Order: sequence, then C-alpha cells, then structure tokens
Amino acid sequence: MKAIVAGASYGGMEAIKTLLSALPENFSVPVIVVLHIGNNNVSGFLSYLNKNTPFKVKEAGEKEKIRPKTVYFAPPNYHLQLEADYSLSLSTDAKVNFSRPSIDVLFETAAWTCRNELTGILLTGSNSDGSKGLHTIQKYGGTTLVENPETAFAKAMPSSAIELFKPDFVLNVEEIAKKLVELSKMDAST
Repeated sequence: MKAIVAGASYGGMEAIKTLLSALPENFSVPVIVVLHIGNNNVSGFLSYLNKNTPFKVKEAGEKEKIRPKTVYFAPPNYHLQLEADYSLSLSTDAKVNFSRPSIDVLFETAAWTCRNELTGILLTGSNSDGSKGLHTIQKYGGTTLVENPETAFAKAMPSSAIELFKPDFVLNVEEIAKKLVELSKMDAST
C-alpha cells in the first residue's frame, strides 16, 4: 500500500481522532486527509494529533513528497492532490461539491497515481463529496472503506457512497484502524 486517503466533513475531527489514535505505533503508510473546514485554521487540532498519535501530523505543503508515518491535512481553502511522483500539490481551483478542499479531488488524483496500491476511507459528513472519488479508487483497483452510516455522526456522506456503489468494507470508525493494519500486513506479505 503506497498511501491511504481519508475524507470527512461534519463530525470529522472526532472520527479522524478516533481512527488515528487506534493505529499502532509501527503503522507506517502515509495518510492524506481532506477535512471540510472551509477557511478555518486547524493548527490546534493538528497539534493535538501530533501529541496523541504516533505520527507526524502536518498541513500538506506544495510539492512535498509523501513520507512514511506522516499524516498530511489539506490546508484551509485549498484542494489537495497527489501527483504522479508521489508529491502533493495545492490548488485554489473552483469548489467541487461546494467544497475546497474537496474530498473527490484528492481521491481521484490519488487513484490515478496509486491505482491498486491505494486505500480510500470516507467518514462522517453531511453532503456527497467523496462518493465519486471513492468509486474512482475502486475502479482503479484500490480498496474502499466507508464508515457505517448508522454509527456515523452525520450519515449523508457515507450513505451517498453506499448508494453509488458497493464499497469493499462498511465499518464503524473504531474498526477501520484494525482493517487498515490487516490490509497493510496482507500487502507486505505479497
């Protein structure tokens, strides 16, 4: 697995905190996150995650290559993309699904780059951003995980993905970390 991409909106800070806190210290796959935050600064949230998870957590930088054991967040009001050389790029292109950053933009560019070596996770949220991008990940051979809408803080986002296609796994947020560890071990053994 080259990378994990995750997207969340309403209720997403708590879901991402739960997910990252549950991953073991030796988990090394880079994680790239779009959290719908509009123009809001999340430096306090990133500082919290740096202190309470085993990862380096940071705002993504332009042309920065992704590294193991690092979690990258899209900066406020920028789309985040994964380029063919595994570097990140930022853009202020028009909003997609009323959002910038858009989950679909990250998921689609990561799918084109990583193909079957990508895992995509769509978490809680109150719109449909991420559904099409997650479907693209599956079409390119990647693994797709969706938070169980019944236990999600806001069910619209995970539900829209399930209505669009059949994700590989639908799990409570607490179970997603365990599945990621399983997938990374399966990956290492092949």
